[in-house]
Amino acid sequence: MTPVNNRDDSILPPQRELFDLPDDVAFLNCSFMSPQLRAVTRAGVEAVKQKATPWGVGGTEWLGGVEPLREAVGRLLGADGEGIALIPAASYGIAIASANLPLRKGQNVVVLHEQFPSNVYAWRELAKARGAEVRTARKGPNDAWTEAVLDSIDEDTGIVAVPPCHWTDGAVVDLVRVAERSRAAGASLVVDASQALGVLPIDVAAIEPDFLISAGYKWMLGPYSLGYLYASPKWRERGRPLEASWMTRSGAENFTALIDYVDEYRPGARRFDMGEFSQFVLAPMALAGLTQILEWKVERLQSTIRRLTDLVAGEARALGCAVPESDRRVGHMLGLRFPDGMPEALPRRLEEARVFVSVRGDAIRVSPHVYNSEGDVMRFLSVLRDCM
Repeated sequence: MTPVNNRDDSILPPQRELFDLPDDVAFLNCSFMSPQLRAVTRAGVEAVKQKATPWGVGGTEWLGGVEPLREAVGRLLGADGEGIALIPAASYGIAIASANLPLRKGQNVVVLHEQFPSNVYAWRELAKARGAEVRTARKGPNDAWTEAVLDSIDEDTGIVAVPPCHWTDGAVVDLVRVAERSRAAGASLVVDASQALGVLPIDVAAIEPDFLISAGYKWMLGPYSLGYLYASPKWRERGRPLEASWMTRSGAENFTALIDYVDEYRPGARRFDMGEFSQFVLAPMALAGLTQILEWKVERLQSTIRRLTDLVAGEARALGCAVPESDRRVGHMLGLRFPDGMPEALPRRLEEARVFVSVRGDAIRVSPHVYNSEGDVMRFLSVLRDCM
């Protein structure tokens, strides 16, 4: 069980013992890929063993084994499992959105400047095919991404495709305000939440996106190649999937009747499931990670990790780095930009010290989690000071 911090219920004590991390590693890079919970490893090993006896897997287990996973993802979003589809990557989910959302000639798709490419390439292709354009919102002073997006939306906007925060530095986008402006303009809203879901509270009831997508191997503490798509109720009834999979069709659990072809899909967002969505090994691993996140509670994760990133932000500013203000960024990640460019020796010195962060664009991105302590942060800051 997770230790209880009796001093402050909003803050978790370090949870390093739950992860398989060497003592000499300061891993401040969860936004790249999370280390693995020991419980996730155990679930994977057990799932591999069970795969050795396939005669115990029937139609119900083949399709129904992932239902607890859908429910867990839905709980993170304030929704139910009916709205969740299983996908292999964020780009797959964006492709689903691109294949379904209307976009007319002369309209525009709003994205962020230097947005992660999975949520850009599909819109470029769609805009080219439809005679539309991709409009890039560029932040103003003080990392004002929300205002930049709002200013970019007009009566010709057909789709707004943005994340909850910028992937390079954690600068925040207020999705509720963006959603309100999008609806007023008659535009669809697509959210790539890969750098937020599992660590930042996200409420789809307040945002009402058409589609929300997330990779599962970062802040959701799951394995690679399994992600999630949330589809709004209107798309669950008339949306077009990317694949013509037999597994997404009504009655697919009855293997004896598969040649009785049907046009109807299984209910909810299941029509958008990837082929072979059962994922007999990956799904139990993903569920183990989500179970732990739900036990910790996302709000506590955000508060706990923000204390660490605030330490980094304060010291980095004292050294002359530019860092998004606390109210302009999420609590779980931040980017440091240097007044005279990144010190040449910094990446090498960090690697030598076994301190792991990311270089993204012109920023050093720091993204701790609850396996980190103040000691890990101090190791990073020590190297930073030496290189400045």
